[in-house]
Amino acid sequence: MAAKKDTYNVRGTVKPSPGFNAYHDAENLRSSMKGLGTDEDVIIDLLSSRTNFQRQQIIKAFKSSYDQNLIEELKSELGGNFENVVEGLMLTPAKFDAQQLSYAMEGVGTDEHILLEILATRTNKHIYELAEAYQTENAVSLKESIQCENAGDFENLLLALLKGKRDESIVVDTSLAKVDAQELFAAGEDKWGTDETKFIKVFCRRSFAHLRKVFEEYFQITNKDVEDSIKDEMSGTFQMGMLALVQYAKNPAGYFANKLHEAMSGAGTDDKGLIRIVISRSEIDMMDIKIEFLKLSGKSLFSYIEDDVGGDYLKILLRVCGKDEDE
Repeated sequence: MAAKKDTYNVRGTVKPSPGFNAYHDAENLRSSMKGLGTDEDVIIDLLSSRTNFQRQQIIKAFKSSYDQNLIEELKSELGGNFENVVEGLMLTPAKFDAQQLSYAMEGVGTDEHILLEILATRTNKHIYELAEAYQTENAVSLKESIQCENAGDFENLLLALLKGKRDESIVVDTSLAKVDAQELFAAGEDKWGTDETKFIKVFCRRSFAHLRKVFEEYFQITNKDVEDSIKDEMSGTFQMGMLALVQYAKNPAGYFANKLHEAMSGAGTDDKGLIRIVISRSEIDMMDIKIEFLKLSGKSLFSYIEDDVGGDYLKILLRVCGKDEDE
């Protein structure tokens, strides 16, 4: 069986470290935590310049060399949001998302925005993996948790996304896009009441490239942006979910730039949101998100983060977002 290879997206800000040696990194991390104090700079430099695939190799090397759980060792030495970032970087992407979904549904009330953000923007393969990780960690299926915590059309939307049945091709069938647009019109603007199931099927099964074409065709039919129709025809969390899907389909990086802006706007910082997005997009499209953030806010993402947080928490976020030490 061939060994797994490290893969990365060229638009990410975290890329594979050349000359990577997991045992060497494990030794450096152990040295940084020995003695009276902890050398946080070593931890920041090392973890922010290794991909998640490489970090998993370091975890195995640390266990092999010292018979210790690296994540637990790091957590025992660190604290606050700095600790939360480090833990998030060390978890596999599926386990990290499963953890975030658990946070969103624990206690009284549910953070529907987190559920939607994760399930709407991950690949089919990743959705299968996070659902498996969730069940392992919680001894209950993600489907059951979603059904317990949500209701109505929004529950149906989340369950449809959880199936991971989206077409992921980049080929667009224009004739099918015209049919989909006409059916959406018939299910919404052209009738009394709205057939939400038709919207859910199209929005959760079609590729994002296809959906962009559907939105164009919808405008040709109705002379109305699909977002305006959703605002007119739907309400509550279901409306929020459908609008988020449109926004992500139209501009994925713009969608996340807006989420980051929201996390750092107003009184206080949504640290969980900031950490979640920075970690989850660091190997995918953070370079594009930074461009969109500048367009949106008129300030760089670095500047916003520097205004909102400090200390080692600030240092590691900036490095994961692609800021070099000497910048």
